[in-house]
Amino acid sequence: MDKKHIISITGDLASGKTTVTKYLINELGYSIYKNGEKFRAMAKEMNMSVSEFGDYVAAHPEIDIELDNYARKYGEENDYFIIDARLGFYTVPNSFKVYLKVDQDEGARRAFNDPDRKSTENFATVEEYKEDMIKRYNGENERYINLYGVNRADMSNYDLVVDTTNMTREEVKDKILEEYKNWIGEV
Repeated sequence: MDKKHIISITGDLASGKTTVTKYLINELGYSIYKNGEKFRAMAKEMNMSVSEFGDYVAAHPEIDIELDNYARKYGEENDYFIIDARLGFYTVPNSFKVYLKVDQDEGARRAFNDPDRKSTENFATVEEYKEDMIKRYNGENERYINLYGVNRADMSNYDLVVDTTNMTREEVKDKILEEYKNWIGEV
């Protein structure tokens, strides 16, 4: 399979995917494709939290299939972009596949303090956030295993795994860029 100038980023909830993606876009001049924005918008349209909508999608797999088919088609027709999607590594297999990890306590703290999440994820405590994040991650992974036979928790799916818990955004961006340039052959 020919490599394309595409970076797919997925990972733990609140691991810094969106922030690092912005840094990479600025550095590379690539465009962005985000499944998560559509997913959150759909949840909001249905007056559901992201978790509630995830439960709804589990009973309506056509929603996942539709979102993933859009990503697959976009990857086939485009180049020089970053895909921020749970299954971007799967739907765009000729991309450089990155997984961002974060300690669950740190991820919950980050998410709890993120004002952009308040409209679809509103919890009273960091611990409530953590419990919901674990539930969401497990539910999503179960959906993807049932739907596609794909376990996104299997780190062998990725070209690079980065633990962002104790790294700055700049350090994460630099690590991804270094490995991506090696992968694509631009060193």
